[in-house]
Amino acid sequence: MKKTTLILLACGLIPAARAQQSPGPVQVTDLLKIQQVGGITLTRDGRRAAFTVLAAEPDEKSKGDYKNVTQLYQVGTAAGASLRQLTSSKEGASQPAWSPDGRQLAFVRTVDDKPQVFVMPIDGGEARQLTRYKYGAGAPKWSPDGRQILFSSPVPLRELLRDSVLNAAKGVPGWSFEKPGFAKNSLLGPAKPNADGNLAEIRAYLDKNEVDKKAKVLDNLNFQDEKDVSAEQSFSQFFLVSAIEAGAPPVAVTHGFYRFSQAEFTPDGQHLVLLAALDSLRHPDRAQENGLYLTDRAGRHPRLLLGRDSTAYSSLRVSPSGKWLAFQQEPTGRVAVPTLALLPLNGSAKDMITIPFDRSKGALAWSSDEQYLYFTAQANGGAPLYRANVKTRKIEKLSAADTGILSFDVAQGRVVFAQTGVRNPSDLFVADAGLRKVERAGTFNDWVKNRQLSMPEKHSFVNDKGLTVEYWVMKPTAYQAGRKYPLLLDIHGGPAAMWGPGEASMWHEFQYFAAQGYGVVYGNPRGSGGYGQQFLRANINDWGTGPSADVLAYLDKTVAEGWADPQKLVVTGGSYAGYLVAWIIAHDHRFQAACSQRGVYDLATFFGEGNAWRLVPNYFGGYPWEPAVRAVLTRESPITYVQNITTPYIIFHGESDRRTGFVQSEMMFRSLKVLGRPVEYVRHPGGTHELTRSGDNRQRIDQMLRTYEFFERYINTKAVVAQ
Repeated sequence: MKKTTLILLACGLIPAARAQQSPGPVQVTDLLKIQQVGGITLTRDGRRAAFTVLAAEPDEKSKGDYKNVTQLYQVGTAAGASLRQLTSSKEGASQPAWSPDGRQLAFVRTVDDKPQVFVMPIDGGEARQLTRYKYGAGAPKWSPDGRQILFSSPVPLRELLRDSVLNAAKGVPGWSFEKPGFAKNSLLGPAKPNADGNLAEIRAYLDKNEVDKKAKVLDNLNFQDEKDVSAEQSFSQFFLVSAIEAGAPPVAVTHGFYRFSQAEFTPDGQHLVLLAALDSLRHPDRAQENGLYLTDRAGRHPRLLLGRDSTAYSSLRVSPSGKWLAFQQEPTGRVAVPTLALLPLNGSAKDMITIPFDRSKGALAWSSDEQYLYFTAQANGGAPLYRANVKTRKIEKLSAADTGILSFDVAQGRVVFAQTGVRNPSDLFVADAGLRKVERAGTFNDWVKNRQLSMPEKHSFVNDKGLTVEYWVMKPTAYQAGRKYPLLLDIHGGPAAMWGPGEASMWHEFQYFAAQGYGVVYGNPRGSGGYGQQFLRANINDWGTGPSADVLAYLDKTVAEGWADPQKLVVTGGSYAGYLVAWIIAHDHRFQAACSQRGVYDLATFFGEGNAWRLVPNYFGGYPWEPAVRAVLTRESPITYVQNITTPYIIFHGESDRRTGFVQSEMMFRSLKVLGRPVEYVRHPGGTHELTRSGDNRQRIDQMLRTYEFFERYINTKAVVAQ
């Protein structure tokens, strides 16, 4: 056999490159190999980090399917420290949280379809289930003394009304249920359900039909979640449970019908800082404002630290000594970049300090000495790690501009972070406080070494508004000078999203199309995040004309380089970009084929159909029944120009997508079918708006392949010699 193989090699019948294991192109099924590092948390002494790894695994319940499973790992921060997997059960584990002494790790695992908190000794031993709470338990945080764990739970309004612990007085909200014909909030009396009974019995009968899922009665403004239309309203409540006493019942530290969204211990363990609704008399669906409160450990005696009309607060983090409270604030009802701010915990609103930085920030974390506040921010195609000097308020960028920090934590001068970049979709690193000395702590995508990658090249130009627009060009993986190739224009959604080499979600799609012989161009048109508030607001009342001018400009500039075939142009995009693809092909006919995913095509209909409906008043200044606004919505809706679409078009939508609403794509598809245009419509059962990012893996692969196959119907990717 060996002799035969040598003869075949000598004759050239088996390529020598294969024998040398040279890197090959990215395959569509490489999507299943990508492991994503996240959830990083350091022990208080900075010596060990726990983190999560999300990976696709074969689904034992369905042959040929793959499920996403998250497991916990730990790594030491000293040089050469070993990596260890902590969990391996099929249920997975997430949301790790260290005990104050670093000897135990709390985490969340699903049990009987409900998340519950577990605790495991870090140096060996089985994890024990700490909570068995009927509404579920998540976001665990240890009390500073290590004796209790704070967790949150979403409690449905129907249950909250009759819960003997959370609502012992059987009270009702101060805000109105908004049920027509009832001046006051009222609960059903003791009447038994009877369809043929008196009015009270009929009401009890109808209520039972709701409980038994025979009817959905909608009185709430926000009646769509991500997957369905729902009458249910849930209120996050916070609880303390003993971390020592087995089987101890949780004790509620919040009560009532408020919108609680975050809770933090003060370092002495005697108080909690809460984010909660500012107004108890306004319906939670209508009140976007909230406030910062300080309570005792049991959640009593709340004191408002900060709260203003038309202002929302988020991302609160208490400093290690308890001196400072870091948070973000932004105006409600408008498009804006949140402001980073500090408040002395024993101070008042007049003592608030703001730290100027014209980028949207996230994942706040204090240095142990409180000299710095660390955070990530999308900026110019990357998502670097930054730190703000608390004394000088100056911002320092710590990581590379063309990479993205997926998760991080900092303690005692050590930083552990997960990073995405062109050469690796997700990797783990340990560094000093200033990221001057960085060491790889684990490699979770080593398979990438065996893949040939396309490297993006950055370009920019100044648009008609005087704004600098950045874009990136990826040549086909096997590019050869002197040949021409098809070119894919890939557009991001949002519209306030941002793409670049430091954005992780598109890593595989970009590389797959480059491997198939396509050039790829993508960028950040006006209205994108990552470039400051002026850039972010540059598409107010202009979702179509201005942004499409930007994306077509960087398409033209790429074609002008000479290697892209102007007769083989295709375009794709999802969500807002699904909208923009439809807008473009209704106004421009240069593309051989187009693809829209989960798009919006009629803004007035989207206002009623999508749970992201506030984009309409925020971007267009009002509502569809207002004549001036209606005129703008009509002008800015692609469906208005559907008769101009002649480009071959494939449209995707998840059947459970309630963020944009699937009727949007049904309208576009039917209109084009009536017009006799070349259009194909693909629905993915159970798919939500997040299908291409965290959805069913076979459906993710299906959508990518169907897009590629559709494009191939209208172009031939075999390169031709340039004339």
